[in-house]
Amino acid sequence: MCERIDDIGFGGLKLIQDPGGFCYGVDAVLLADYAKVRPNSDVIDLGTGTGIVPLIISHKTSARRIVGIELQPEAAVLAARNVELNGLQGRIEIINSDVSEISGRFDKGSFDAVVSNPPYMAGQAGVKNLSEARMISRHETTADLEAFIRAASELLRFKGSLFLVHRPSRLVDILVLSRKYRLEPKRIRLVHPSRNAVPNIMLLHCTKNGNPELKFDKPLYIHKIGGGYTAELLRIYGKI
Repeated sequence: MCERIDDIGFGGLKLIQDPGGFCYGVDAVLLADYAKVRPNSDVIDLGTGTGIVPLIISHKTSARRIVGIELQPEAAVLAARNVELNGLQGRIEIINSDVSEISGRFDKGSFDAVVSNPPYMAGQAGVKNLSEARMISRHETTADLEAFIRAASELLRFKGSLFLVHRPSRLVDILVLSRKYRLEPKRIRLVHPSRNAVPNIMLLHCTKNGNPELKFDKPLYIHKIGGGYTAELLRIYGKI
């Protein structure tokens, strides 16, 4: 293990990462920004990795309690260390558990919001990474997409919110499963590498027992034509 400590740029928050494992990317930052968490909410992050999403949410919102669930023991330990490094033990808790088993740890309807950046690749799809940690992070090797959505439904209170980041290619699967578990898709935002490129990330907001009505937000572009990040992405990262 070769660790490093990075300043992630949100109120001086720092993150211990292992480059040989799985380092966070723009997906996690977009998810944390997209999650509109109400004051004094209880929030749970399914598949928290090294805890990046709970850390950013703790800075951007006044959530009362944030729980991060992580399957991989090494990543869960790192996430707990990141919580301690930033002095956030009073607001963030890390639990080492499989998502498919987590609903047994909490009463049903314990949370106001669920956020998740689940593995993108279905089953054996895609090229497997050499690193087992990265493979588990990107492929459905333990809990599949349905397990994440089912757990979210069980954990959410009536009218609670699920905020999900995923790939547009899985959109149909996600919508079908969401309705199956009474999570009504309410808003969707497509993220494009640039204005000339097709979207490669999607952000979705579902409401537990919500009424049917799906709205499309304006697309988000990562890079400007000619290079450099767009003003909106810089705002999300807190650079402007």
